[in-house]
Amino acid sequence: MKVLGISGSSRKEDISGVFKLVRTVLENTGVEYELVSLRGKKIGGCIACLGCARDNVCKVDDDMAPLRDKIVEADAFVIGAPNYYSTLNAITHAFLERWFQFRHQEGNTLWGKLAVAVGVGGADGRAPAGDIQRFFLYNFVETVATVSGQGAAACYSCGYGETCGVGIPAMVYGKGVKITPEMVPDVARQPAVVASAVEAGKLLGERLRGGHDRQQVTLRMQRKLMEMFKHSA
Repeated sequence: MKVLGISGSSRKEDISGVFKLVRTVLENTGVEYELVSLRGKKIGGCIACLGCARDNVCKVDDDMAPLRDKIVEADAFVIGAPNYYSTLNAITHAFLERWFQFRHQEGNTLWGKLAVAVGVGGADGRAPAGDIQRFFLYNFVETVATVSGQGAAACYSCGYGETCGVGIPAMVYGKGVKITPEMVPDVARQPAVVASAVEAGKLLGERLRGGHDRQQVTLRMQRKLMEMFKHSA
């Protein structure tokens, strides 16, 4: 069994709340895992060329290509992204768009696999976590848990956080704020968030070691997606 972790954050690993939470989930699964950061990678969105329709292999030549085998071989996923304008950041969205290559002719490469969705935002990480969960559903992957936390908004490090009237520090602490290290949000200092990541990892590991039935998971996810379509019609 192997879990593939994806950190969609563009920040360095030591300051990325996304990377920290994805790693925490992975470390608590109790199974083999690999953690890949999308930082610095060149991954474009789906270009709708339909080159993948025949064989379920994307024909766009960029940094997504070497990740394909890792996605196929993984039994489960832990994918995290930061909150950009209440949605996923571009590279994580592009990475997940390119999962379209697996869907053709009832391609079941991903069907019935398990996952954890992780989101981190300057105020709230639930939006990107929810978006990731929706991508999982479209590929009939079951999200066993979501984890969200508050990270350090760019306003804390852009150099103008103390003087910008519409920056998060001023909006939270008031005009004339002086930024100190203690006030900068860090998921590692949020016990409830860390605990939720630990529990998510344990749950994912338990489900994997329990020999989950991919066919049953697939059927359940298919029914859930069809219900979603019915309600939106």
